[in-house]
Amino acid sequence: MRKFKVFVVLTLVALLLVAPAVSAKNPPYTVALSNGFVGSEWRIQMVEAAQVVFDEYKEKGLVTGELYVNHAGPDVTAQIAAIRNMINRGFDVIIINPNSQTALNPVIEEAVEQGIIVIVVDQEVTAPNAINVVIDQAQWARFSAQWLANQLGGEGNVVVLNGLAGHPASEDRFRGVQDVFGQYPGINVLTVAYADWDQATGQQVMSNLLATYPSIDGVWSQDGSCEGALRAVLAAGGEMPIMVGEARVGFMRQWAELKEKTGFSSIGVANPPGVAASGLRIAMNLLQGKEFKDGILARGNTLYVPIPVIVTNDNFDAIWEQYKDLPDAYSIDGWLSEEEALAFFK
Repeated sequence: MRKFKVFVVLTLVALLLVAPAVSAKNPPYTVALSNGFVGSEWRIQMVEAAQVVFDEYKEKGLVTGELYVNHAGPDVTAQIAAIRNMINRGFDVIIINPNSQTALNPVIEEAVEQGIIVIVVDQEVTAPNAINVVIDQAQWARFSAQWLANQLGGEGNVVVLNGLAGHPASEDRFRGVQDVFGQYPGINVLTVAYADWDQATGQQVMSNLLATYPSIDGVWSQDGSCEGALRAVLAAGGEMPIMVGEARVGFMRQWAELKEKTGFSSIGVANPPGVAASGLRIAMNLLQGKEFKDGILARGNTLYVPIPVIVTNDNFDAIWEQYKDLPDAYSIDGWLSEEEALAFFK
């Protein structure tokens, strides 16, 4: 009997350690956004989406002042300093797109101890008292990796263009790719390169790979570099490998042209910049004292929000018609409505 009591106590302690803090405050609230890596249009669109939702709440009198945004760059130390400044300024909510899954944990805990709601978006951190509001990045990659494996008939030489080396989202995605390719002994990954989610870098890296490997059957690339990789393949001429694409207007513009001329087929899994806007909606509910439904959080602190759309040749024409007049840098987007956010709470 005594052993059972000890077990119950230890279990309760463990649950308390992983249960995110829930705080009820009276509006209006102040909100800060800490962005790490900034070298992509996606991050700009992320801030713009958060601003849209912030303005919506401001009209309702729920937030005050301005949405404070800091771009720390890829340096972890700089982002820690920026978050600590936000703590000192007394913001009610800090939304973070992190440079590391673990290095920010101490400063996140400092914020939570001050009663600040900390929402982490785009990629997960391991800090137990932060709330990760993210898409499942590994699953995001599995969708397109499975498509590529199917198109290849389960065999062929493949090259992989990842994002930023060591970045949490990039590494989670590559794990998803490995999960899929590991099921197909006939798929041979020739090499894994890094293209930094950048079109120009993707084009250069893909050009180098084409010069190095004379027989490439498939290309799996992370968004931001897919358009550059496609340009490199088109410039090189010859037989085109099967290529994973992205749900971004620039890539889709080339997709539309090639589809009409050659029957080109690809896949673009949306990685919504609006995840920061979704995170703000979750934060607003937490600030007002709402509690998550039982079992809704993975690992005690992670809320997976839906991937808005997966573009393939089957639905391409309808989606392209909606977005074809937008700038090439625009990513197909989406974020939680107020009703959808409320559905996560009791």
